[in-house]
Amino acid sequence: MPRVFVGIGSNIDREAMVRAAVAALHAQHGEVQLSSVYESEAVGFEGDAFFNLVAAYDTEQPVDAVIAALSAIEDQLGRQRTGERFASRTVDLDLLLYGDQLLTGQGYNIPRDEIPRYAFVLWPLAEIAPDQLHPALGQSYSRLWQAFDKKNQPLRPIPFQW
Repeated sequence: MPRVFVGIGSNIDREAMVRAAVAALHAQHGEVQLSSVYESEAVGFEGDAFFNLVAAYDTEQPVDAVIAALSAIEDQLGRQRTGERFASRTVDLDLLLYGDQLLTGQGYNIPRDEIPRYAFVLWPLAEIAPDQLHPALGQSYSRLWQAFDKKNQPLRPIPFQW
C-alpha cells in the first residue's frame, strides 16, 4: 500500500482552512501524519502569507482517485479555479508523492517538481520523511533540505495548536 504525501497550503482564512483540510483527510483515511505548520510569503504573486504543511497517509486508492479526492476537498472548502495560476486561495492540496513511484498522467507529474524548488514543500517533507529518497533525484529529503538555498525563501515554523 503506497504512502502518499500531500502538500497543504492556504492564505485565505488560513488557520480554519488548514484545520478543515486536515479534518477531511482524517475522515477519509484515518491516521494522517502531519509536519509542523510553516508560514511563507506568497510565491509568484503579491498576496497574504501562506500556512503550509505536509500530510502523509497510506492508501489503496489509485493515483487518479487520490487526486480526485484532494480536488473534491478543495471544492468543498471553497477553492476557486478561475483566474491566475498563482493567486490567493482558501486551500491548495497537492499530491507530492505516491509511494516511490514516478508517474505522469492527465495534468500531473509525480513526484511534483515543486519538491526541490520550494522551501514550503521541502522543509515539511524533510521533517516527516527525512530518510526517504526522492524517486527521481535519489537523495533523501533531509539531504535535499540541507543543500537548499534558504536565503530567498524565508520560512517560519509557527506554533499551531491542533
